[in-house]
Amino acid sequence: MNLKFGMSPISWTNDDLPELGGKTSLETCLRETRLAGFTGTETGGKFPKDKANLGKVLKEHDLQLVSGWYSGQLLDISAEQEIANMQPQLELFRDLGAAVLVYGETWKTVQNVRNAPLCNKPILADDKFAAYGERLTKVAQYCASEGVPLSFHHHMGTGVETEHELDLVMQNTGNAVGLLVDTGHLVFAGGDLLGVVDRYGHRINHVHTKDIRQHIMATVDPSQDSFLDCVLRGIFTVPGDGMIDYGSFMQALADKNYEGWVIVEAEQDPAKANPYEYACMGYKALQQAALAAGYSIID
Repeated sequence: MNLKFGMSPISWTNDDLPELGGKTSLETCLRETRLAGFTGTETGGKFPKDKANLGKVLKEHDLQLVSGWYSGQLLDISAEQEIANMQPQLELFRDLGAAVLVYGETWKTVQNVRNAPLCNKPILADDKFAAYGERLTKVAQYCASEGVPLSFHHHMGTGVETEHELDLVMQNTGNAVGLLVDTGHLVFAGGDLLGVVDRYGHRINHVHTKDIRQHIMATVDPSQDSFLDCVLRGIFTVPGDGMIDYGSFMQALADKNYEGWVIVEAEQDPAKANPYEYACMGYKALQQAALAAGYSIID
């Protein structure tokens, strides 16, 4: 079985917190991404939005376009409107061969609001997930028809944060809705990481890896702390530098025959956590865990 390793630019520049790496160039980010051993990247705010320029900069750094975040609003709009809204990004990803489109549900999200505590996240009643799932499935089927599968990203501060909310999404959607497992977000939300992989391994089509600093998570007060507060305090780090057992996680993926991209996405303060050094640390930890689980890594 094969894996490919990619990196998110968020370790160099955080679009939601411009004070974190806001002056770091895209050139630095991509050069160091490749130097650390990664062969792919996700997109960010500093990336070109057109095929010619994005393709050119990726080729210059010998990197593949893996995926990128899309801010969905299906809790508030129709599937048809969502499809229209995502068309430019979907076409760009299709033309440049992206593996998936990362779909995050951002209706009334607090993930990017510095003064909004985590407890203010949007709450959707259980009986509303059936209609939501129907719309999401329709959007995912369209993405698949365009050659870019949708990968649903559960995320702190959004309407789909907890394991229970993720279960409801999975139970109310068709197989066209792939699952992005984000190790850090699931553990932060109190979820059972290996349990989710066991239940939905056949639907996982993308993986984000970050680690959790347990001593910082222990101090989080959801009634007071925002998601961005937690990021600034350093709750996230790269695989191998926190509490998550990546050996067990990689073995769980292997047991479900997952093949594809694994992305390191660990938002930190680059002034405190040198992005290149931590990228190398994350790559080494993932490589060790993946090889032990029987994977081969494609360069």
